[in-house]
Amino acid sequence: MLGAEIAVRRPGGIASLSICNSPASMQLWVEGAAELRAQLPADVQAALTRHEAAGTVEDPEYVAATQVFYERHVCRVVPMPADFVASEAQMEAEPTVYHTMNGPNEFHVIGSLRDWSVIDRLHRVDVPTFVVAGEHDEATPTTWQPFVEQIPDARHHVFPGASHCTHLEQPEEFRRVVGAFLADHDAQPTG
Repeated sequence: MLGAEIAVRRPGGIASLSICNSPASMQLWVEGAAELRAQLPADVQAALTRHEAAGTVEDPEYVAATQVFYERHVCRVVPMPADFVASEAQMEAEPTVYHTMNGPNEFHVIGSLRDWSVIDRLHRVDVPTFVVAGEHDEATPTTWQPFVEQIPDARHHVFPGASHCTHLEQPEEFRRVVGAFLADHDAQPTG
């Protein structure tokens, strides 16, 4: 999201843009999350809805239901990689930024970014762009499709079998695919 915001401003000196597992708008993100939630077991969906309505998103039942979503669409490695666990622990230890900007988790977006969108400005991106996501990613194709459709000559790649944390789930393949794109555009800054 930050990369897209920078690229639409055309500051110069940017050789390329990589959009990794990111939405073009939070509305699309929330809509995609709702579709994925609808595929969860009924009891998990009910727990999520009940606790969100009651404002009890720290209840252990809600946290457990959130974990079901995360295991399907955020990181499919079992057990969760140490890097992911450490990042999550840091966020929980000091949740101010994440909770203020996003909300309590990846799919209940009630923070200051809830209305964020870059879609209407994507035509300004004038550097080679590569969009990647996982097959089971919470960043559903609908959320990142505007990048591909509105940025001239944008390319994309979907990692089969992966979810949101493609870099942790398939690190070698992620480095190979993204690294090849970066190498193709290294030392060719615009502006």
